[in-house]
Amino acid sequence: MRTRYKKLTVWQKAKDAAVFVFRIFGEGGLGKDFVLRDQIRRSAVSVASNLEGDERDTDKDSVHFFFMAKGI
Repeated sequence: MRTRYKKLTVWQKAKDAAVFVFRIFGEGGLGKDFVLRDQIRRSAVSVASNLEGDERDTDKDSVHFFFMAKGI
């Protein structure tokens, strides 16, 4: 299995940000607003997940996922 995306600094930082978001929304009052919590968690995971699109078989597919990660 190819895992080139794991070497990308942007993927590593996105993963760290997602872990941070999950921690802060698991504690205190922020975790009680379930709709907001779930939306922010999905957003935090989205960037790293879309960068994993680099695993696709074609450059066109990889570029498509990179643009989604960037928010374009």
